[in-house]
Amino acid sequence: MSHSSRGPGQDRTQSPSRYSAGRRRVLKAGGLAGLAAIGAPLFPLNAFAADKTLKILQWSHFVPTYDKWFDAFAKAWGEANGVKVTVDHINIADLVTATTSEMSANSGHDIIELGPEAAQFMPNVVDMADVNEEAAKQFGPIVDIIKRVSYNPVVKQWYAFCHGWTVDCGDYRYSLWKKAGMDTGPATWMQLLDIGEKIRKEQGIEVGIGMSQELDSNMVARSVLWSWGASVQDAEDNVILGTGKNRELAIEAVKYMSDLYHRTMTPAIFAWNAASNNQDLIAGKASYIVNSISAYRSAQETKPDIAKDVFFTGPLAGPTGDAWANVHVLYNYIIPKFAKAREDTAKRFILHLAANYDQAMYYSKLYNSPSYFGTPVPTGNRTYPAVKDAKTLKDLNDAWFTNDPFKLPGEADGKLKPLIPATKWTTNLGHPGYSNPAVGEVFNTFVLPNMMAKAARGDLKPEQAVDEAAKQIQSIYAQWRGRGLIGGKKI
Repeated sequence: MSHSSRGPGQDRTQSPSRYSAGRRRVLKAGGLAGLAAIGAPLFPLNAFAADKTLKILQWSHFVPTYDKWFDAFAKAWGEANGVKVTVDHINIADLVTATTSEMSANSGHDIIELGPEAAQFMPNVVDMADVNEEAAKQFGPIVDIIKRVSYNPVVKQWYAFCHGWTVDCGDYRYSLWKKAGMDTGPATWMQLLDIGEKIRKEQGIEVGIGMSQELDSNMVARSVLWSWGASVQDAEDNVILGTGKNRELAIEAVKYMSDLYHRTMTPAIFAWNAASNNQDLIAGKASYIVNSISAYRSAQETKPDIAKDVFFTGPLAGPTGDAWANVHVLYNYIIPKFAKAREDTAKRFILHLAANYDQAMYYSKLYNSPSYFGTPVPTGNRTYPAVKDAKTLKDLNDAWFTNDPFKLPGEADGKLKPLIPATKWTTNLGHPGYSNPAVGEVFNTFVLPNMMAKAARGDLKPEQAVDEAAKQIQSIYAQWRGRGLIGGKKI
């Protein structure tokens, strides 16, 4: 696959603020406790709130074994540290509404797990500089993309702690593409268009890419824009979607999506939800989707013949070789200001999770990738088959993606291997800059998939669809810029 040499913009973060030696000791102890027995002694009581409780809210994981593991993991940590831990799970689509409600009520959960939406709650959250700095000390450098979804360089604030993320990849049916003469699957968007059309005409199976108000449609719209060299904003938070050369490239990307719809898909894609492309792939109705590996994991349990036929690609290249994928989902922990009394307890637990992320990777069936690949693999019984010579999470990641511990009997080896370099081609909503509250709102209001859909349906010409979207985005950015939470020029 041809990739552009362009990566996410240069890091503009400054070192997190220094914090008290007392808190550093507490946080350091909280992380290191994950490397020792679960019954490690409790650290100084004066570092904790009198109320020994911790309430966690996070989205229901797409791989159910993760939630089962996490709930037991959190409970065990609580029992070992004299803290009553409760974990509530809700649909990922409901998290922003639930968080907004709790912020308005000024009460609720002590830790809330969000995605890129975390940026919009920045005025109402506890600063996370100390826990991010301590994690870097204990576990080594953070994946570059993670800084861009949990730190705001304009106000110099770490508003979240991102414990992990998920690869957004292409999932394709090997047998269909082989019959069409391309058993490696597509490497470019034009190959998806041309061979995808051939598969539809000759084998009756469609491409499965949505243009609706849901997560996957939101992500693929961005990947297409970036692969054409266009973006919503520049590295300084200026909206450039509808201006100059960027507008021309965006229009070409929208025209492509219109062609892809007419030649390879049906109107069903305009009403898809977040499960639709998974369901079509598992049902044998899609030749190619853009998603995580969760659809494949589901197929392993319900449709093993389909699962054995699913293989993976990285992001597809556009006309000039640019190939970018949006981080599929990410796990941004925020601590609301109303939970400040339990801040130290919450941060201790967060570090404990990071220290034990080998288990998070395994029990998510490799859906979760770590933010800190340098984290040492803890000693002792890790409750999964040991991987020889694996000293860090990077070692584990590469070994498991090369030899999938969850593959079915008779399934091909190395199917996940193309995803090992994902850190090189994964970027964030704010590409080529940082994620921020404004681009998060653009994401939450589905401006880009709506733009693609209006052009594909013929409601607007591609030029009109881009201009309308750009106008909406300018308005959103102006509001957040007025609050001093994003950069860019006032217009």
